[in-house]
Amino acid sequence: MSKQSFLTNQFLIAMPTLGDPNFHETVTWIWAHNAEGAAGVVINRPMEITLGEVFSQLDLEVTAPEAASQTVFAGGPVQQQRGFVVHRPIGEWQGTMQVADDIGITSSQDIVAAMAQGKGPEESLFALGCAGWGAGQLEEEFAANAWLTTAADASLLFDTPPAERWRAAARLIGIDINMISGDAGHA
Repeated sequence: MSKQSFLTNQFLIAMPTLGDPNFHETVTWIWAHNAEGAAGVVINRPMEITLGEVFSQLDLEVTAPEAASQTVFAGGPVQQQRGFVVHRPIGEWQGTMQVADDIGITSSQDIVAAMAQGKGPEESLFALGCAGWGAGQLEEEFAANAWLTTAADASLLFDTPPAERWRAAARLIGIDINMISGDAGHA
């Protein structure tokens, strides 16, 4: 894959036939993709816990009840005990990786503490765990017709209800995901 085709700051949209339970009907935001592999966060799998429960586990004082009520997402099958915050603006937190002009990802505790105090980023998505692919693995999955891809869209990432994100991501590229066949054609 050429450098121009790397998928950083793209959405991976699971094809309807993708049977892996970790990724069935998911949208994954890719924060890094290069010759060594790829990493991302599933953005449409809400868990039955809130960020307030994470604050409690970390013994953080909460002065921002709106942050405490935020949904936590199952970000993927890798490092499921680690938190990942997708956010904008970029801010000044430890270990923030800038992915787009105004969107970053941070996994350090200082951003979580700031969120508990109402001093976190203006928009955020908190996930436990992430998705990862080794060198060439994601490319093989594309060849197997497992994914669609499109440029990431901040409104879908932060504003669209989670249950609508899979279909909405496909609509970004003009596709009704319910009308797609899982059969791949090869010449």
